[in-house]
Amino acid sequence: MNVTELARKLRTHPKKLLEILPEFGFDIGARAIKVDERIAGNIIKSWRRIKKELERREEIEKEKQKELEKKERQETGASVKIPARLTVSELADILDIQTTRLIMELMKNGILAAKNENIDRDTAVLIAQDLGYQVVEETEEDKNSTPDEDSSVHVRNLQEILANEKTDKRPPVVVVVGHVDHGKTKLLDAIRHADVVSKEAGGITQHIGAYQVVWKDPKTQQDSPLTFIDTPGHEAFTVMRSRGAKVADIAILVVAADDSVKPQTVESINIIKAAKIPMVVAINKIDKPEADVEKVKVDLSQREVVCEEWGGQVPMVEISAKQNLNIDKLLDMLLLVDQLNAEDIQSNPNRPAAGTIIEAHVNSGQGNVATLLVQTGTLRPDDPLVVNGRIFGKVRAMKNDRGEDLKEAGPSTPVRILGFKVLPQVGDVLDVGSAQGAEKVDVKAQKSRQSRAERHSTIRHHSGDEAEDKSQVLNLVVKADTLGSLEAVISSLSKIEHEVVGVRVVGKGLGNITADDVGKAQAANALICAFNVSAPFGIQDMMREKGLKLAEYKIIYDLTDFIKAELGKMIQSETIKVDLGVLEIKAIFHTEKNKMIIGGLVKSGKIELNALARVIRGEEEKGVGVIKSLQIGKQNEKSVPEGTECGAEFEGKTKLIVGDRLEAYKEEIIIKKANF
Repeated sequence: MNVTELARKLRTHPKKLLEILPEFGFDIGARAIKVDERIAGNIIKSWRRIKKELERREEIEKEKQKELEKKERQETGASVKIPARLTVSELADILDIQTTRLIMELMKNGILAAKNENIDRDTAVLIAQDLGYQVVEETEEDKNSTPDEDSSVHVRNLQEILANEKTDKRPPVVVVVGHVDHGKTKLLDAIRHADVVSKEAGGITQHIGAYQVVWKDPKTQQDSPLTFIDTPGHEAFTVMRSRGAKVADIAILVVAADDSVKPQTVESINIIKAAKIPMVVAINKIDKPEADVEKVKVDLSQREVVCEEWGGQVPMVEISAKQNLNIDKLLDMLLLVDQLNAEDIQSNPNRPAAGTIIEAHVNSGQGNVATLLVQTGTLRPDDPLVVNGRIFGKVRAMKNDRGEDLKEAGPSTPVRILGFKVLPQVGDVLDVGSAQGAEKVDVKAQKSRQSRAERHSTIRHHSGDEAEDKSQVLNLVVKADTLGSLEAVISSLSKIEHEVVGVRVVGKGLGNITADDVGKAQAANALICAFNVSAPFGIQDMMREKGLKLAEYKIIYDLTDFIKAELGKMIQSETIKVDLGVLEIKAIFHTEKNKMIIGGLVKSGKIELNALARVIRGEEEKGVGVIKSLQIGKQNEKSVPEGTECGAEFEGKTKLIVGDRLEAYKEEIIIKKANF
């Protein structure tokens, strides 16, 4: 067997393989091209053990480096102050480490958060102390703030349950990630034979969708269920995309063959690596004339995503979701990856259900509705809904992604649940097994806490109270249909930056516009933004009476563009004077009230028709008028150049005399463009 072929089977680089094999008793030579079939078989059998040992060494080396940095900070007395509320990227700046490294540190504590996601202060303090920093005591303002409820303990408990209770194989959960408009939802359409795209405004996915399909295993000819999580690709949905990876076993990275690697592609790669889940690349749109598959592979290899045929570890399938081309090969590849990782994709279906909330919203007819991905156990009607250690209600009804009623939902099943007395948060952990001893949620207190959180602005600027320093700030009240959408809108608005104007969220929440929202908007002179929600007629009348604006949108691009346009209107234009030329008066031919016919010589520049003119007598300005006509001989002119004699009609209150100078100029309005 060729060494290259062996390396491809083991999903490693041939050079690296030759370097590490001698340590484990397989000395086949540093420049070997072929390896004996029997030895190759033994290497393949031992590879799992070898790989685990290499990963263990790598972790030890990282821990050593971390301890050195921690010791250095402790010796130098490095200290930081952690505010009550902050995002992952803000904490990374405070701790002076890369955001990707901070994400890894959070993952070790059972938390997967994207760079724009808020984290609670307690978690931030633990991370800072773990890195060797001394944390300055929080101020009274910090203590009086109301941080979001910490669910990290329950996340860790869920991770422990999933790690320790592996008894039966379960369907793999596949997350579909990639750049906007690269064909993620279209791929799922091809798999599900369902038109998901048409249900999303503008053809852009704006919610997390979870779907289960069945595919026949080509080897066993048995039906194999696969659960797919479709995550939005727009930049604003970073947090939602990372949550998709949080609960997944396999990731499909969709890359358009005609567009190659883009910013959200790189971000998705980082999220997949942080989650430590296997990846399959779907190179989409190969039916397009401008498709360049090789360029995609090269660009991906520069991000350490190397295809198997080049000696890497990542399988790549060339597809066309639109033409339904090679979709079967992609599904076969997913089943193969599932088989290779079978030991990790297991759960215990015989225990009470536990899983993660991946979407939550208020439905006008059904009340609080949440989508749960069951990760272990089985959920049944009337089961208590225990979220983060408190009982939020009980299961009144369960529906699958097709709207069909379910009697039970086993591992890897996405299920829409009715019965929550209080809406859970996206990312919350539901664990039916922890119902014993759990207290019922205080509905009134919980709603009050959520209301306070909604009043708190989540938009921050880079330096302190930068928004206060701006000459003008646009206040906003933001309402959306789901928590994921609300978070995405806030995240998108937070990226709008300008040195003169800015935005501030003074209120936010879920559901249609209410009288309370109108009150908030009136008090802060704010614009109300409605994303996928509306304002009842009575509320619209109230807004008109109070002179408030309403912006209703279904596509996040359109909403942010509207806000940018509103900010652009707030930027004041500037009027500047542009000097044209000087006309020296040689004769006065005719005089009327506020009008004179004169003759003169253009001493410098040029004189233009309808130009403004300052009357200069000696060194003193006597007045201002307008040049209403110009003539050279008997010919009317629009402008007269330097060194030319001409006649002119001057309109103004100042009475001109021979020897006066007319300094012609024009005024230009410079509109300051907002480059957001």
